[in-house]
Amino acid sequence: MIPVLLLNKSGLYKTIQFSKPAYIGDPVNALKIFNEKEVDEILVLDIYASRHQGIPDYSKLAEIAGEAFMPMGYGGGIRTVEDIKRTIFSGFEKVVLNTAAALQPQLVREGAALVGAQSIVVCIDYKKNWLGRPRAFTSGGMQDIGKHPVDFAREMEDHGAGEIILQCIDRDGTFKGYDLEMIHQVSSAVNIPLVACGGAASIDDFVLAVQAGASAIAAGSMFVYRSAMRGVLLNYPSSEELTNKLYAKAH
Repeated sequence: MIPVLLLNKSGLYKTIQFSKPAYIGDPVNALKIFNEKEVDEILVLDIYASRHQGIPDYSKLAEIAGEAFMPMGYGGGIRTVEDIKRTIFSGFEKVVLNTAAALQPQLVREGAALVGAQSIVVCIDYKKNWLGRPRAFTSGGMQDIGKHPVDFAREMEDHGAGEIILQCIDRDGTFKGYDLEMIHQVSSAVNIPLVACGGAASIDDFVLAVQAGASAIAAGSMFVYRSAMRGVLLNYPSSEELTNKLYAKAH
């Protein structure tokens, strides 16, 4: 169960359908809170670098990773093997690729050879195009690459990705629940772990995503807001809630 933290330059933000970024706070302070709540894993995605062809701020990444007591993944602005290496050296266990995976899929294979497939994650951001067909997008949800998420997931697995994050742009920040049908389609098409993201509003949504085929679940708004009214409150279910609501229902 993975909180997703969105960096926009040095601040922590949350989006709705990949737009309208709202300031949440300082990422280092957020890490301290999530440490106390014994979070399983965290994803840090730099939405500024993704959209504006920026480069990772490795000094900031090292500062964030230095506060973390849990495994962490980072994505945003990674374009080369050297970027992958520096991200791992900054203290992150996983490197998340999106635009670079689509433009230069050999980077997925090269990264897996360098740091191991388990550390190379491809994030498939997708939404329906103007024809109503689901398509994978890059560049922070701005560029349609003309591929169905299932086809892109298979391609990335063939290139050596060790994990897929399936993120529904249309549901991002909406509290409408996961796209269960797409989770089922993609998880049935690949043999690597699938992390579902986009739309979670409750632990019940987590259960449904796991039942649909997700190996893990990720969420942003649910972990940074008090409710759908969007009052900022970093939160995470207790061990008791997980045992009683998530694990019992999912299994």
